[in-house]
Amino acid sequence: MIVLDILKFLDDMAPVKTAQDFDNVGLLIGDEKQKVERVYITLDLTRDVLEKAKEEKIDLIITHHPIIFHPLKKVLKNDLVYDIIKSDISVISMHTNLDMAKRGVSFFLAKALNLLDIEILENTMEFARVGKLEEELDSKDFIKYVSKCLKGFVRGTTTKRKIKNVAVVSGSGYFALDTVISSNIDALVTGESKHDVFLTAKEKDFCFVDASHFKTEHIFCEPILNILNEKFGSFGVSFFVPVQKNPFCVAFGDEIWG
Repeated sequence: MIVLDILKFLDDMAPVKTAQDFDNVGLLIGDEKQKVERVYITLDLTRDVLEKAKEEKIDLIITHHPIIFHPLKKVLKNDLVYDIIKSDISVISMHTNLDMAKRGVSFFLAKALNLLDIEILENTMEFARVGKLEEELDSKDFIKYVSKCLKGFVRGTTTKRKIKNVAVVSGSGYFALDTVISSNIDALVTGESKHDVFLTAKEKDFCFVDASHFKTEHIFCEPILNILNEKFGSFGVSFFVPVQKNPFCVAFGDEIWG
């Protein structure tokens, strides 16, 4: 099994050509003919992930966020990209192409919230998914439900209406708020949102939940692992999700988490 075999499979699942113009996806570092036996799947390729990958003799790392996003003017000794190249580990990134895929990150987020009847939400460039809760909840209980499902801190606006129909956009999806509100949907779950978005949601008596960029996207790792293991596991390729935490901690008074 070589890198190209996995790259072709991923491209069938989330074609590189569907990525946004600003994006940088596909094989970003390495050799498509490199033999692959051990693979990491991770949201970000950080220094900690790289060092663990070298210890565990990983051949390929599949990320959501591109390790090379902005144009590089130089790559120097001890830079992360420099050390990845020296490690002889190939890197494939699936970013907005995976966001827009039928089984993409927002779909996996909807599954993590146990939504039923999941569909693409129209007029959101296929980034959003919408589904139904098994039982309707009031908004405070729904916000707590999201926190429990994603195992993290969330911020949300409360409403008098009951929550049944839920839209999700992984990462930073506040752009979909107006579309969601006009679509007779009860709540939107996304991450990394601005103050004015909360004000708009509150003014319109709408339940808007920010569960963080990390938590709404890291959930893609296990499903992709299962998909790849089903396809390539019998060929002697092993897939792993390394431990990765939110890059920031959260404090409240004397308490701190993360």
